[in-house]
Amino acid sequence: MKRTTDIHQPGPRAWLGLAVILGPVLLVAMDGSVLFLAMPKVTEALAPTADQALWALDIYGFVVGSLLITFGGIGDRYGRLKLLMSGVALFGLASLGAAFASSPDMLIAFRALMGLAGATLLPSALAVLGELFADPRQRAQAIGIFAAAFAAGFAIGPAVGGQLLSHFWWGSVFLVNLPVLVLFLVLAPFLLREVATSRTGRIDVLSTVQSVAGLLLTIYAVKHLAAEGWSTAVAAVGVAGLAVLVWFVRRQLTLEHPLIDFKLFRDRVFTVAIITGLLPLAAWSATAYLSGVYLQSVLGIPILRAALLALPGALLLTVTCIVTPMLVARIGKRTALVTCHLLVAAGLLLLLPVASSGGVGWYIASTVLAGVGYGISFSLVAETAVAAVPAERAGSAAAIAETSNELGNALGIALLGSLSVLVFRLQGPDLAGTFGETVALPGLAQAVVDQAQDAFVTGLRVVAVTAALLHIVLGLLTLRRVPKSPKSLEDEGGAGRGGEGDRPEAAGAEAPGSGGEREAAMP
Repeated sequence: MKRTTDIHQPGPRAWLGLAVILGPVLLVAMDGSVLFLAMPKVTEALAPTADQALWALDIYGFVVGSLLITFGGIGDRYGRLKLLMSGVALFGLASLGAAFASSPDMLIAFRALMGLAGATLLPSALAVLGELFADPRQRAQAIGIFAAAFAAGFAIGPAVGGQLLSHFWWGSVFLVNLPVLVLFLVLAPFLLREVATSRTGRIDVLSTVQSVAGLLLTIYAVKHLAAEGWSTAVAAVGVAGLAVLVWFVRRQLTLEHPLIDFKLFRDRVFTVAIITGLLPLAAWSATAYLSGVYLQSVLGIPILRAALLALPGALLLTVTCIVTPMLVARIGKRTALVTCHLLVAAGLLLLLPVASSGGVGWYIASTVLAGVGYGISFSLVAETAVAAVPAERAGSAAAIAETSNELGNALGIALLGSLSVLVFRLQGPDLAGTFGETVALPGLAQAVVDQAQDAFVTGLRVVAVTAALLHIVLGLLTLRRVPKSPKSLEDEGGAGRGGEGDRPEAAGAEAPGSGGEREAAMP
């Protein structure tokens, strides 16, 4: 039943509940990027290979992205608060294990466990948050704050990691999670309540296995081929991974209760928004990681200063995420989306002048300009996904939005990071697979060090140009595929989107949260 009467302003308990939820959400996002500046220290302590270093960085995002849809559905069926509490507890235990990992493989395993916990936490957190706010407009405001916190976590992760590492050992970037998680477990039972749900249907285990296996096999092949060159066996692994992903998609189209409802992607605005959730995160994660290595290992900047240099862009990104709903209300979604992609592309192209002899100013300008674009993208993706579905599918809708973000984060490191590795392998001194391994070799002549640094910077530029071109293409696609009228966009993304046949509530009476609530959540 729709809430049309007896709507009350949220009291202090609701806002306190929101504050408590934001703590774990911030940490889950932050842990997707906290190792960017920490990897030189991790490399010194654990001596990972090139493959191990990349897996330590992106296994977290792959596991989160692969399982978000599954755990969104589990929460919808069996209780979101229960899943949220369990996820927070597991995230804390996995963070403790990662902090004291004694080998690269152990670190990768605990990062994967953290990813599993994060996948249980994110969709349930947003669904529980929605239950706190009866007023649709207040709920939309709370969702915007949620999106800003998630964006801020990604943005400040490298800076937080750099600050901690300037005083403590590398494991501190994981131990910092524990106080926030313990506080949540203490306060949540008093401030939050379980979300009633009537969703039926079982989780398809085979689909879950397909999505995880397909992603991991494909990305393993890409990274291995980039770092070590062609191999028939590795190419076969990649083909197998792609085949599994195709099988996964085909299976979803035949299931009554799919993990991902691909029919949603028939809607043009929804499709562009989800791609917008993936591509900017891919560009941001890859350039943030490579820039962190550039600042520390090429320019020789201390880690604390490198962390401070990242703060202007992170701050502007967070502020932009908060004000984006007001911006969209004035200029419409299409203009906001196009602006987002053009700003990111322009910011990435500002990395072209960086060199092994200097480029700090260009780096700051790049993060500031692109940060505005990233902030717009983060805010639009969360709002569109949640506004598009009935209340009982809130967990799954949030999962689709967060999946695009998490997979973008992981794919940026895996694919664009592998591109930089390939460029280094082709132009570097050919003494080791990566820049970090090369400069760590003893007794290197200065000419060899210079060649390695120049090759790494070239890889950074190639990644920046590639990501910029992809954003320009997506901006043009947005102009072509997304309607111009703000009213049309509301209809596309809200109650009128996709036609009757594609709407979840089309088969029967109007579902809870599908009418006035959904429209109020739209800018």
